[in-house]
Amino acid sequence: MIKRISYTTIFLFLSAFYPIISYGQAKTTVRATVDRSKILIGEPIQLRVEADIPESQPISFFVIDTIPHFEFLSSEPIDTANTSTGTVLSQSYRITSFDSGHWVIPSFVLYGKLGTDTLPIDVGYTPFDTARPYHDIKDIIEVNPAEEKKKKDNQWIYPALAAAVLLVIILILALRRKKKPVVKPAEPPPDPFKVAMEKLQKLKGQKVDAKDYYSRLVDIFRQYVLDKKGIHSLQQTTDDLVVQLRELKIPNTLFERLAQALRISDFTKFAKYVPSAGDDRNSYDTIKESIEFIQQMP
Repeated sequence: MIKRISYTTIFLFLSAFYPIISYGQAKTTVRATVDRSKILIGEPIQLRVEADIPESQPISFFVIDTIPHFEFLSSEPIDTANTSTGTVLSQSYRITSFDSGHWVIPSFVLYGKLGTDTLPIDVGYTPFDTARPYHDIKDIIEVNPAEEKKKKDNQWIYPALAAAVLLVIILILALRRKKKPVVKPAEPPPDPFKVAMEKLQKLKGQKVDAKDYYSRLVDIFRQYVLDKKGIHSLQQTTDDLVVQLRELKIPNTLFERLAQALRISDFTKFAKYVPSAGDDRNSYDTIKESIEFIQQMP
């Protein structure tokens, strides 16, 4: 009787603490899917990546800008969903391929050894329909010498008409020509680098909430690359901006820090992420260092 009571007590004790042990062992899971595994050349395919992140794990997401043998057609913004156990981040891309063959979309690594499964894709041509009739090659059409000579004799008419029309236009413009007003030289535009540095210094001395801080910090960077490099980034998603910044040949270490700072801004504004003081300082320093590096580029 005593043994039976002891076993029952131990079983109830372990059952009570099992959810706590299981919760503590929760890990981030990732996956990638496509809507089709066989496509024709140039046919679009939908690629979707997803990360299920428990509350005990840091929030991060994939940075996908190139896939061998495939080209990006468009990308959707990151979709964030809060669950009872954490956060689910997902994003969809429309891609295609113009290389026929059997290709494999590689594993996308989130961090460490945590990555998605590879996805095989077959790219081919439209199958030949043997049931359709064949079309013979047409014979060479004989040219009538008299008609050809007539065409050559009339060829001078079209240049003559064009010259006459051009002469009439020149005469009309000459008669309507007026003295042009003196135009004052435009003032030189402000220096983008100087403006960005002044805004960063001003932001550093202000106390604002996290959403406003990261929104203003990233807007300073977006406006700078627009004024300096002509990258239209104000209305683009963070992923579209990251793809364009890749062309600037920023060193990998600085580029990864910059991409992370931009994503922390998205998490803060859309995923209710609360950045630490270290995140604020690192993001500020990364944005400032990136602007200084781009300024030194030819």
